[in-house]
Amino acid sequence: MIPKEFPIFELVFLMKDIAKLPYKFIYFDLDDTLLDHKTAERAALGDVHGNFSIFNNIVSEALAEVYHEVNVEQWLLYSRGDVNREELQRNRFEMTLQQLSLDAAQYEKVGNYYLQCYQNHWQWINGAESMYLRVLQKFPAGLLTNGFAETQRLKFEKFGLHKSATHTVISEEVGVLKPDPKVFQHATELAGVEPDEILYVGDSYSSDIEGGANFGWNTAWFTDNGNCQQYEKADFVFSDCKDLCKFLNV
Repeated sequence: MIPKEFPIFELVFLMKDIAKLPYKFIYFDLDDTLLDHKTAERAALGDVHGNFSIFNNIVSEALAEVYHEVNVEQWLLYSRGDVNREELQRNRFEMTLQQLSLDAAQYEKVGNYYLQCYQNHWQWINGAESMYLRVLQKFPAGLLTNGFAETQRLKFEKFGLHKSATHTVISEEVGVLKPDPKVFQHATELAGVEPDEILYVGDSYSSDIEGGANFGWNTAWFTDNGNCQQYEKADFVFSDCKDLCKFLNV
C-alpha cells in the first residue's frame, strides 16, 4: 500500500512521466517478482521442521525466522566477497542450527533436504504470469536474477522462462551479484539498447531499484512497503501486477 502522505493517483502507483514510455527492453527480477520465493522458502522450512527430530522442541516459526535472518546476512557477505559459495551454503544451515542450540553437525542433511523440498513449492506470484505474458506481447523481455545458477535455471525450465525470455542473466555467472554495476553492464550489452531505454521490474530496493537506477536504468518497484524517499528512487511503484500492465499499456 502506498503511504497516506504520498499523492494518490487514479491507479495505485507512482510514476515520473505517465505520458512518456521510452522503454525498448524490459528486464524482470525472478524471485519475489515473478515467482513467490518467500512462500516456497517458508513451506520448505516447514517440511524440514517436520522431517528431523532435532526440531521436536522448536516451533516451525522459530526455525523460519532464524534461518531467514542468517540466510539474508550470508547472501550479503557473499555479494561482498566475504564468503564464498560453499561457505554460504554451509553457514546458512550450520549457523541456524547453532543459534537454535541444536546439533549443527546435521547442517548438510538439513540443507540438502531443504533444497529438495524448496523445488516442490515454486509458484508464480499472484497475477505475475499474466503480467509477464502480456508484457511479452509488446516488448522484448529478459530475466536478471541473483541466486545459485543451477537453481535459477531449474526455475527457468519449470516455468518455460528460458524459452520466452530474450535473454536470461544470472548474476553468479557474471561473477558478481546485483547491485554490482558489472551485472547491469552485461545485461545492457545483451539487450542491445541504451541503459535509459531499459525498464527493470524488481522487488528488492537495494539490488534492483538502487542497482538499476544507479546504472541509468528505469525501474519499477514491486512492493507494498518502503518510505517516501525510497519511492522517489523508482520511476514506478506498484503492489498489484495489473497496475504494471496498465502503466505499460499491455
